[in-house]
Amino acid sequence: MKKILVIALFLASFSAFAQNAKDKQAILNLLEKQRADWNKGDVEAFMQGYEKSDSLLFVGKNGPTYGWQKTLDNYKKGYPDKSAMGFLVFGIKKVDFLKPDLVFVLGSWNVKREKDELKGYFTLLIKKIKGEWKVVADHSS
Repeated sequence: MKKILVIALFLASFSAFAQNAKDKQAILNLLEKQRADWNKGDVEAFMQGYEKSDSLLFVGKNGPTYGWQKTLDNYKKGYPDKSAMGFLVFGIKKVDFLKPDLVFVLGSWNVKREKDELKGYFTLLIKKIKGEWKVVADHSS
């Protein structure tokens, strides 16, 4: 009986690990798609990585913004064209599962433009919603 219990626990933990690895890769793929869309100058495509909801929270240098559309509008105002968007690179520092459907991400960002360079850090809460990982909160500085 003990052997069966040990084997069952092992299989359960292995299954959870495999699922976390699969989900972690899906999250990294989401961030990579956002980076690629940004570098194409496509803010609308970049925003598809965010939950399209009024409860989306974005915190930047001007404080909190609520809502997907307002966040998109702010991005378009701050980065009106491909030249202003520059070339984005992410440095992912940490991906921690808080729950099976909720992940905390810590990373750095760097935007190189023709005449200057912007950089900082971000923290994200990414949630699995209807089978898809979406950013529900973003604090970028």
